[in-house]
Amino acid sequence: MANILISPSKYVQGAGELGKLGDYASKYGKKALILITESGYKRCGSTVEKGFQGKDVEIFFEYFNGECSKHEISRLRQAAEKEGCDMIIGIGGGKILDTAKAVAYYRSVPVLVCPTIASTDAPCSALSVIYSDEGVFEEYLFLPANPNMVLMDTEVISKSPVRLTISGMGDALATYFEARACQASGAAACAGGNVTSAAMALAKLCFDTLMEEGVKAKLALEAGACTPAVEKIIEANTLLSGIGFESGGLAGAHAIHNGLTVLEDCHHMYHGEKVAFGTITQLVLENIPAEELEDIIDWCIELGLPVTLKELGITEVTEEKLMAVAQTACAKSDTLHNMPFEVTPETVCAALKAADAYGRYFLGE
Repeated sequence: MANILISPSKYVQGAGELGKLGDYASKYGKKALILITESGYKRCGSTVEKGFQGKDVEIFFEYFNGECSKHEISRLRQAAEKEGCDMIIGIGGGKILDTAKAVAYYRSVPVLVCPTIASTDAPCSALSVIYSDEGVFEEYLFLPANPNMVLMDTEVISKSPVRLTISGMGDALATYFEARACQASGAAACAGGNVTSAAMALAKLCFDTLMEEGVKAKLALEAGACTPAVEKIIEANTLLSGIGFESGGLAGAHAIHNGLTVLEDCHHMYHGEKVAFGTITQLVLENIPAEELEDIIDWCIELGLPVTLKELGITEVTEEKLMAVAQTACAKSDTLHNMPFEVTPETVCAALKAADAYGRYFLGE
């Protein structure tokens, strides 16, 4: 199997860049369907419209219904076809961007994604995560190419709720550990081949950046400041984690996240918050040294990421609930089998219990 690395064609990060979207988009087509939420339009719609003034590009806004589901993708495909749009632009969070990528794929047109938050590593990937209309994970839609462009306006992102950027750090936390597991097992990454040295280097840089800059960025964001630490964390959450997970591979953490989506107790939690707990659970499965596990759990506690089942919303923990999570995580189609050893629902269930116990211990409960 070949070593493969994939990435977006262009990545732009800086303050005020959303106002230049018209300039960038003019290189890709003549009419854009812009997918955005109604609240997102109220926040930055005028900035986007102003940026398209005087440009030879027509724009058509469509409000997002809330889930990256097959029904929503189909609805937007029809809207883009009806309007004759020759490019798709997604502005918002991970589910909007995944939906925009899927619509562009089915329409065979370019896609530009403009995250207004740094809460996941979805923007850079050639992947859309498909959920049911009710928010339960269904499948990964692997796309033939990454976005044509990823545009990160750090001025906009730094004004988003701090919890979202912290959630992005939880998502990014998994990148190195999952890539390391795939490298050890020889599993194919999402890119379709073995892990490259470049992908491993980016995944490790992602982890090192989180450990060095994460708490500093959290404090700066809470003070309303966009500092160099914040800029580095935005890049780690988006570009480093995006390329790192896709060309490095997924393993235990994200499969356990997918398992957690079957519990209604967790539906109010963000993707990265569940992935953070999934990462701790994967590390328990790997039986990493105690001091390393303590460092990761302490870092999560400092940031406010969940380290117990109670913090995930599971106030009534039962064997039945944990086995439902474990069985879903161990589905043949999921990535838990990329771990370099055999996993079963029973071992995952035990790891969930132990991860919760460690979290309670370090919280002093």
